[in-house]
Amino acid sequence: MSVPVWLCIPFIGMLACVALMPVLKPEWWGAHQPVVVAAWSVLVVVLYAVVYGPAASAHMTVSCFIDDYLTFIVLLFGLYCASGNISFEGDLAGSPQVNVALLAIGTILSSLIGTTGASMLMVRPVIKMNSWRRERAHIMIFFIFMVSNMGGCLTPVGDPPLLMGFMNGVPFTWSFHLLPILILNMVILLTVFYRIDRKYYLQDVAQGFRPDISEQSTKLKLDGGHNLIFFVMIVFGVVLSGVLPGMAAFQDSSGNVKGIHIMGDIVLSWPDLIEIGIILLAAWLSFRTTDVSVRRNNHMTWGAIKEVAVLFIGIFLTMQPALQLLQSRGAELGLDTPAQMFWSTGLLSSFLDNTPTYLVFSTTAGSLDFSSGIHTALGVIPAQMLMAISAGAVFMGAMTYIGNAPNFMVKSLSDENGVRMPSFFGYMKWSILVLIPVFLLDTIVFFL
Repeated sequence: MSVPVWLCIPFIGMLACVALMPVLKPEWWGAHQPVVVAAWSVLVVVLYAVVYGPAASAHMTVSCFIDDYLTFIVLLFGLYCASGNISFEGDLAGSPQVNVALLAIGTILSSLIGTTGASMLMVRPVIKMNSWRRERAHIMIFFIFMVSNMGGCLTPVGDPPLLMGFMNGVPFTWSFHLLPILILNMVILLTVFYRIDRKYYLQDVAQGFRPDISEQSTKLKLDGGHNLIFFVMIVFGVVLSGVLPGMAAFQDSSGNVKGIHIMGDIVLSWPDLIEIGIILLAAWLSFRTTDVSVRRNNHMTWGAIKEVAVLFIGIFLTMQPALQLLQSRGAELGLDTPAQMFWSTGLLSSFLDNTPTYLVFSTTAGSLDFSSGIHTALGVIPAQMLMAISAGAVFMGAMTYIGNAPNFMVKSLSDENGVRMPSFFGYMKWSILVLIPVFLLDTIVFFL
């Protein structure tokens, strides 16, 4: 299906509003955000109907909600609930050394429980430990770089694109091929972060800011720690959603995944329903088994999750023509080297959903008739090529607030807790100055 480029106008308009309105009209944007999102969403539905007809437009809208948005927001909701019921208290102050350790731990944790899971688990403790500091935005920016994005590269659990690869025949442990790239990036970014954080730390101390802690001992207290069980439960649900579709019991005679037929060929599959059920059960159990004082101590409100839910339904819907354009013309881009795949996958993943972007370029690579490499359902893909596509999809989601699901959630929670995060373009200034040199080095070392 040929998609006219002008159908991407609502997506560009949506991105422009997300980027500019919080700076130009912050109070107006805060009050009218749902209306603006609804306006762009309705516009793309109407324009799509003009081009392809009402039936196709309805199909696109329902498919977006069922296939993309539903499991996304349920997963984010479940992790938000579980993390909000865990409170970490203590007199461990957010010094440069402590912050480096927290970022390193969170980065490794991302491959075990996913970038979204690790972000939701770690974000509140990091904010609390640094609450005495005046300059804190840079801490959360590097948190997004590392915990919310790069750390998810080692397992299919870590980030949705890698789960998509696993579902299409990439071996579960293959992602460990990305470990050398992750180690190099961690060393560079943690070194840069330490120097920046130390500069701000010394400035804060010189201006009289001091943490309210005991100098005699370090006391740490974890309340609601049993909610870690619900994190594991949620991750288990995500893994099941990737494994069950390949089992005969969940396939019909034609090999299609069974489920509830919503409209035409749109199916809410049984694996997705099982995943949603497990996640919602975990969220419910988290609230039922945790004292309200823990949530009160975390200053937990529903503002951040509401903002993300509203914004991303508009982003997901308006980006559909752009994704379809990429899918229809991706093979025409002439990409046939790892370096080209790394940057193309990465730059598009910075603004579009990185999972379909990964799938488009993996399919493109699989169609190039390579004779050796990783045998997948999409074709034979050389290891270096697959590394480039995987790294681009996972790493470059850090380039913008909308590049990966937890990015905007971390921003919202930081804003909610008094951390003055940069604007959309202010964040991109950081990502361009810090990350682009790192990615250029990755290209030279691993993909040329």
